[in-house]
Amino acid sequence: MTVRVTLISPASSAGLRSARFEDTSDLDARGLAAARAAAGTLPATGRVLVSPSPRCRQTARALGLGAPGEAPAGWAMGAWRGRTLDEVAAEQPDAVAGWLTDPAAAPPGGESLAGLRDRVAGWLDGLVDGGGRVLAVVEPELVRAAVVHALGGPVSAFWRLDVPPLTATDLSGRAGRWNVRLGAALGPDREARADQE
Repeated sequence: MTVRVTLISPASSAGLRSARFEDTSDLDARGLAAARAAAGTLPATGRVLVSPSPRCRQTARALGLGAPGEAPAGWAMGAWRGRTLDEVAAEQPDAVAGWLTDPAAAPPGGESLAGLRDRVAGWLDGLVDGGGRVLAVVEPELVRAAVVHALGGPVSAFWRLDVPPLTATDLSGRAGRWNVRLGAALGPDREARADQE
């Protein structure tokens, strides 16, 4: 049984632009307008899942996605939650350096990169059982972790992936194997391409 998973990154917000950990800010006006403009351009799907952050929920609503289920939460950053990378690096340079280089290192009270990858891998592999098409609006770090898992790459590859706001990453999986299509912009052309698949 094959599952097709489209991971949508949330539209822009002040927190995304400032690299704030576990941001809870709302979408900005530009992000909200972009999400509304993309409404109706996504393929029909059997399941819609949304991460619990305000920006993911607001993006899903602006895209016109109704009655979503729960997708995993973003990366748990513990004591660094709500702060920017620059703020934390200025106060705890050794901790940040360790976090950036050691997949097992975690912020105080938070989750390691290896832990995030494993959590996302378990969620993604669990979607295969249901088959069909899944649309999930999730935090950018979940998209990155999903791609690393799907490609069977080293966890350090996570740091080399960029996920722009309001883009789609398509994965198809079956029998323990995943294929990836990265970074398709949302809009009318996407709907036409999805119909041809």
